[in-house]
Amino acid sequence: MTTGDVSQSGKAKTPEIIVRRATEADFPDLKRILGETFASTWQPEITAEAARRYLETDVGGRFVEEQGLDFLVATVDGDVAGLVSWRDDFIDALHVSTRHQRLGIGRALMMKAEKAVQAAGHAQVRLETDSFNQQSQGFYKALGYEETGRYPDLEWESDLTTVAFEKKF
Repeated sequence: MTTGDVSQSGKAKTPEIIVRRATEADFPDLKRILGETFASTWQPEITAEAARRYLETDVGGRFVEEQGLDFLVATVDGDVAGLVSWRDDFIDALHVSTRHQRLGIGRALMMKAEKAVQAAGHAQVRLETDSFNQQSQGFYKALGYEETGRYPDLEWESDLTTVAFEKKF
């Protein structure tokens, strides 16, 4: 919420969150969000070599270029504030910009993604996070996800542990 977002009664206004399909015009914002969440969430937890490799190979930028039109984005007051991506019954990315966190954007994106997964005929939705990310684990549990396993996270080559979650419909 930005300063000044107050109703005439003096109470904070709930931001209007719109979830829609991404367009190419959103790509710069999507890349910015992925960069923000990489810097704030993963970079402090992974090795310097893994971070260098991620940045040099532009993993986030390539992800947007290759799959961005399949993303759903959330906007707040016209600003792209978050994204969600999935394949089949697996949510492979949920990111909310740092300045838009705790406004219900992640929840709105997850609800739309879950509906799409269910409409495609899947009996559950699955996802993963890392064990250090207590915030995301709490978020997914609050949405009804149950932990189904833990295993070494090979993606970052940084001795992290992946936590798998599932929600049945």
